[in-house]
Amino acid sequence: MMAAFILVCSVIFLLQFFISYCRSLIAASVREPLSQEVQEVTGLTRAATEEEFARVVQLLQLCPERPEERGEISLIRTYFRMLGVIRSTIAKIVPSLERWASAERGQCTHFVAVVLGRRIAFSRNLFAQQISG
Repeated sequence: MMAAFILVCSVIFLLQFFISYCRSLIAASVREPLSQEVQEVTGLTRAATEEEFARVVQLLQLCPERPEERGEISLIRTYFRMLGVIRSTIAKIVPSLERWASAERGQCTHFVAVVLGRRIAFSRNLFAQQISG
């Protein structure tokens, strides 16, 4: 019985840490505006919505990965899916939770678009180094 209690508490604490970490990553990216190039590539001229997430992730996968962002995208994708589960289950009972989950998923899309901009700049720098070297 005690082992089950410890396991449940550990899972809850891990989930709390996971959500806090993902929200901190998203909060840092929300302050960054999307570059003109990213807006042209993705078509995001207004606030990012959750419906655009899959398309922006596909574009992101076309660019080479930067070493410092390993794991961040997979965490945000997991967080995005978790919010989808919350929206389709618990949010049916609490309508304000559905609006929050949709807004949070839109911010996940913005995060991925910001990372796309960083990867595009990284690719350009790599290309410039290869040409000059």
